Formats: sequence, structure tokens, C-alpha cells
Amino acid sequence: MKRRMVESASVRSVGYSTSSRTLEVEFVNGSVYQYFDVPQPTYAGLMAAPSIGNFVNTKIKPYYEFAEI
Repeated sequence: MKRRMVESASVRSVGYSTSSRTLEVEFVNGSVYQYFDVPQPTYAGLMAAPSIGNFVNTKIKPYYEFAEI
């Protein structure tokens, strides 16, 4: 999945697949996680958030299944 770089202290890049509704997050420590069945509006909210790291911690991690890749 192609990711794009973001301005964040904790997140390096973010990618999203509309067909599979998979969100991919690369953290600055090098770990990469995929979050499953994420609606497109949630992805849009993430990309528009003033703090991407905070959005991931409060709106993504608690609600979506994930796997480290």
C-alpha cells in the first residue's frame, strides 16, 4: 500500500485502501500497523486532524482490529 508522509511527532506516514477499508500507519519508531474495516470518513478525519498521533490513539486504536506488519 502506498503511504504518504505526514507532519506528526509520532506518525511518519499513512496509507488507506478504499477497496479493503484498510488503514496503514507507519510510526516514527519504524513499526507499521494495519487497521481493518476503517470507514473512509474516519481516514479523512485522521488526515485533517490537528494532531495525527492523538487521533490515532483516541479514534483508531481503541476501535479497530489491527495487525503489525
